[in-house]
Amino acid sequence: MITPPKITIGISLKLYFGQARTLDWSHAVAAIARDRAELLRAGVELFVLPTFPALVPVLQVIGDAPVTVGAQDLHWADSGAYTGEVSGAELAEIGVRTVEVGHAERRRLFGETDEVINRKTGAALRNGLVPVLCVGETDRLPTGAAITIVQDQIATALAGAAAGRVIIAYEPVWAIGAPEPAPDDHIREVCSALRGSLARPGSVIYGGAAGPGLLGRLGDAVDGLFLGRYAHDPEAVRAVLDEAAARLRGGVSSS
Repeated sequence: MITPPKITIGISLKLYFGQARTLDWSHAVAAIARDRAELLRAGVELFVLPTFPALVPVLQVIGDAPVTVGAQDLHWADSGAYTGEVSGAELAEIGVRTVEVGHAERRRLFGETDEVINRKTGAALRNGLVPVLCVGETDRLPTGAAITIVQDQIATALAGAAAGRVIIAYEPVWAIGAPEPAPDDHIREVCSALRGSLARPGSVIYGGAAGPGLLGRLGDAVDGLFLGRYAHDPEAVRAVLDEAAARLRGGVSSS
């Protein structure tokens, strides 16, 4: 059985950086990861998701640093006449290990439906990739209602998918890009419920205006964080890893 890491920290660069800045950032993060190698071996996972053109050079920059490189999307087919798309098979071939699926921006801007997300999740798992499955309610709702919505999203996305680990990224849509994350109690309750109902090896992390300081406040109710713009400064990545180290030293386990 796959044993998920104790704490998972992910970073999506979205479309904010060009190639040169992406590589500079990756050099800095790789150096931080090497400096924190003992921590990362002790049960903290760090993954980064650059743009498609940056994947191969970022893999080269990361080298032997304890950082997993992932993609921000994939197509549901492994090959075929799909101009402009990238398959999970090719991602796995070049050394990618994780892939983001179902982000709210993919739903809103590109019309991805539950069926599309299900097919993409299945494609990730059959190619040995760990899907970073993004879920979250659109409107600000009572916690119980939010839990029902996101549990349904997870069940739909994973229906018929091959066995394998999954990272659930709980990102309430109303908190994405907001000045502050969702309230701490709301995050704790939703993530605890998702972790309790997940029927396969996996981690439940929180995204949506997530940054330094949040992991320490949430405690062991979440398995980690999914960072966006707050990780553009590599020193913020260092700060979050230090929070993860403090949680491990405190004997708090998310298992």
